[in-house]
Amino acid sequence: MKNPIKKHTNDVILESSTTFITFIIFLFAVYLFFAGHYTPGGGFIGGLVTASALVLVLLAFDIKTLRQILPIDYKQMTAVGMLISVLTASGALLFNKPFFTHAHGYFNLPLFGKTSLHTAMLFDLGVYLVVVGVTMTIIQTIGESD
Repeated sequence: MKNPIKKHTNDVILESSTTFITFIIFLFAVYLFFAGHYTPGGGFIGGLVTASALVLVLLAFDIKTLRQILPIDYKQMTAVGMLISVLTASGALLFNKPFFTHAHGYFNLPLFGKTSLHTAMLFDLGVYLVVVGVTMTIIQTIGESD
């Protein structure tokens, strides 16, 4: 016999702390992404940290709320990331350079001053998108299966 009383869980503390903590995790993921050229980090670890923030939102709320917040098709995100990574890595072939040869230069940017920019950052962006896309596709697939 089923219990006719529905149990309502009160997750106010979890939901409130998740909104704050998720913001901090996203900031840390951005830091790891940009720090990856000179110190450990980059697209892979930044993508994993971002996916962990999205999983935290998924656990605190539900899959419908996550889809309302980020209406993204993670399979398409994976495909775009792969395209960016492959095109960036093979771009050197257009200049008769070996595969995966990256270009860099120093530019004066407003607010940042003299900054070193690399095509490796575009490759890392592709890796970031692939890692977030694949991780979230797996998590959502597991979560939706009965």
